[in-house]
Amino acid sequence: MKKTMILSVLSTLALAGCQSEDAKVTDISNAKAEDISNTKRTLALQLSESYANIEPMLRKDITAEHINVPLSSFAEQKPLSAFSQQLIQADTQIRAWKGISEYSDQLLEVRLANEEMLGVWQEGTVDPLFAFEPTGDDEQWQYIEAYDVYGQVHQLDVYQLPDVPVLVVDSNSSAELKAGLQAMQAEMSKLGQATMVQPYMTDIAKAQKSLFSHAESTPQPIQTTVLKKIRLANDQEPWISGKAEIYAIVTGVNPTRDEPTLDLVELPYLDYDNTTYLPNQIIIHWSRYRWGAADIVLMEQDDGTDYKQLAKLLVQVAEEVLKAIPDPEVQAYAIIPQITNKIIDAIPDGALTNDDDFIDVYYTLMQDTSYVDHPGAGVNTVATFEPLTINPTRP
Repeated sequence: MKKTMILSVLSTLALAGCQSEDAKVTDISNAKAEDISNTKRTLALQLSESYANIEPMLRKDITAEHINVPLSSFAEQKPLSAFSQQLIQADTQIRAWKGISEYSDQLLEVRLANEEMLGVWQEGTVDPLFAFEPTGDDEQWQYIEAYDVYGQVHQLDVYQLPDVPVLVVDSNSSAELKAGLQAMQAEMSKLGQATMVQPYMTDIAKAQKSLFSHAESTPQPIQTTVLKKIRLANDQEPWISGKAEIYAIVTGVNPTRDEPTLDLVELPYLDYDNTTYLPNQIIIHWSRYRWGAADIVLMEQDDGTDYKQLAKLLVQVAEEVLKAIPDPEVQAYAIIPQITNKIIDAIPDGALTNDDDFIDVYYTLMQDTSYVDHPGAGVNTVATFEPLTINPTRP
């Protein structure tokens, strides 16, 4: 769902002081996204040229249970090969570009583009092609570039799944998102923003134990909102992109200070559109938000994201909104959509190179309120939210 489609029907707060910084971050992110794509193009070509040497390993490791081969497999099984060395060097550089070197040991992998290709791949009668995900808005992609075992270029349809196996040089998006959210939290903390990262826990009891384990005094009941059900619309995601990696930014105002509160929530189960998920996941901790109101922005992790730069930008624009409002109590929770809209508007198209990476936004979710089959503002998601009070475990 395009950012512009949401913002064209919802008011935004334009802050001139942030515009030059937004443009700067966008330029930097665009450059890094292009560098990452070019690096993967080089690796895809090298993979095609080295295929005869690494084919036995790939055929052994790519199975119905695992359609990807991580960097560590190449390093362990073919440590001296030119392709393994290139992978290691590229992985180090890409993690640095993304700002997650401290939070991830490796990212790169070679994966079968789609599970539907597995049968043809296992038959071994057709040579695979070798591809990478292009940079830029996928609606502007004219084709997917791929190489055959002779290094010749093929132009594949963006949305029509090829009838031959395609091996994609890519990042492990799940590992990247975990590391990226950690990097964002650390950067926000440096800027004075006490951001919380909420990992996904399938069991509410486990989440309860984690929450109360940090209590400094007698634990009190915790007021939360739980995401019970969510479904993404069909977004025509290109086949080369693989599974989606979705996360949420919960936005609001600090209950004790005139400062924004920005929390990050992992949503690792949202792999595909047009599928209903029942996560039963805590998504809002109400003790962190004034007026019992918060917004939720749903985002998809993208290949060009520099997480440290993105964290700086989110904090900056949210703080600028509050600074422009002399008395927040007068507007009360009407302030929160202004923060949210500015965040959506400021996220650079280079940091999130597909506009579709902005998934949807839920405005003004209230404490102690149920929302059943509630559409997002962009009507790209439908979700059910329910209030949940978590009481301390009785002795």
